[in-house]
Amino acid sequence: KVSKVFFILSTLRIFLALIVGGIIGMERGRQGRAAGMRTHIFVCMGAALTTMIGYFSLMRYDSGDPLRIAAQVISGIGFLGVGTILLKGRFQITGLTTAAGLWCAAAIGIALGAGFYEGAIITFVCSVLTVTIFWRVEYILNKKYRRFGIYVEIKSAYHIREAVDFIEHNYRVTDV
Repeated sequence: KVSKVFFILSTLRIFLALIVGGIIGMERGRQGRAAGMRTHIFVCMGAALTTMIGYFSLMRYDSGDPLRIAAQVISGIGFLGVGTILLKGRFQITGLTTAAGLWCAAAIGIALGAGFYEGAIITFVCSVLTVTIFWRVEYILNKKYRRFGIYVEIKSAYHIREAVDFIEHNYRVTDV
């Protein structure tokens, strides 16, 4: 028999997962990313639920490893995250922050499902700071040190030296 306290704690855990997953995903959605608010909510709530299933099974059957299912969430969420990563060009990859955000939302959900509220809340606050404030810091730092790739096709081997000299004269070359 599941107690009333367990039901109340389960409701609290799922509701917190809905809130923190939604807030993290809201920023990603506002940025037009593939995984937005609803995706992050589902990931966080699903991770919380799978963690609670482990504890529920331990309480009901008095055996088993309560975090075995949660461990599979962490490896399984990688497959969802990979779907958000795109290679747009030779040096341009997008979706890494969204994939990492999904993975982090799953970990927060696991913490909420296990009742580790302190860790979940600290990670949630840091996650929101990362996606809302740290991008500005990253932009300021990268503004000073811009890096971009140039792809050059030369029809004749005769013009290679001329093209390389032009690029090296006008740009700081770090890799060829």
